[in-house]
Amino acid sequence: MTKVTEQSSNYANLDQMTTAELLQNMNKEDKTVPVAVEKCIPEIEKLVDGIVERMKKGGRLFYLGAGTSGRLGVLDASEIPPTFGMPPSFVIGLIAGGDIALRNPVENAEDDAEKSWKELLDHNITTLDTVVGIAASGTTPYVIGALERAREFGCLTASISCNPESPVGQVAEIAIEPVVGPEFVTGSTRLKSGTAQKLVCNMITTITMIKMGRVKGNKMVNMQLSNKKLVDRGTRMLVDELGLEYDKARDLLLLHGSVKKAMDAYRAENHA
Repeated sequence: MTKVTEQSSNYANLDQMTTAELLQNMNKEDKTVPVAVEKCIPEIEKLVDGIVERMKKGGRLFYLGAGTSGRLGVLDASEIPPTFGMPPSFVIGLIAGGDIALRNPVENAEDDAEKSWKELLDHNITTLDTVVGIAASGTTPYVIGALERAREFGCLTASISCNPESPVGQVAEIAIEPVVGPEFVTGSTRLKSGTAQKLVCNMITTITMIKMGRVKGNKMVNMQLSNKKLVDRGTRMLVDELGLEYDKARDLLLLHGSVKKAMDAYRAENHA
């Protein structure tokens, strides 16, 4: 395996550059990330279609990772309930070392290849579930162990790594490998690798939720109304969709709790 993520930066003497030079060069490197992700679309498509097929039968999506990779999985999972109004049990993020590792590194947690499967068992894993392992290096034992056992168990498995032909990719059914090249700061995979992983996670869950009917047109009609900004956004959706006055649309939204429920109730009552 070629460890691209460990290769020396394309830039020498970072500590001697001006602030402007550092920013321009870092931005130049970041521009390569979407291109690397684009090459992975066929694999991402296969994964999303598999997730949707299983989720419609009651399956869930699990992300597993350590360090930055684990945090990205937890972050993506945590955004699904407020954005799409889905229960938090549908997309679950697990990180090596547990929730404390979201803020502070937990020594040797990523080296435990058995712990991740035990955690999946604690969540009553089934063959309808999908397990996605995230590891920039592609060598994290915590992730490899989970993918091996989950695949043997009958789950759909996938990996997101930034090294080609990595160990995680070899044990997963679907290997997603956006190879972004050397990091701006040598070996700092929270940079381009982390950005690539976030873009892939965005694609996986966003397209899955669209396919699950949680978006109408291009609008988040099932979002949770957790603050004034979102109540205002939902109200304006109803104004546009139903032609109501703002105050009436707002009252309707608050009565029913979501844009979709408000639209459905209004149309049923008015036979629209």
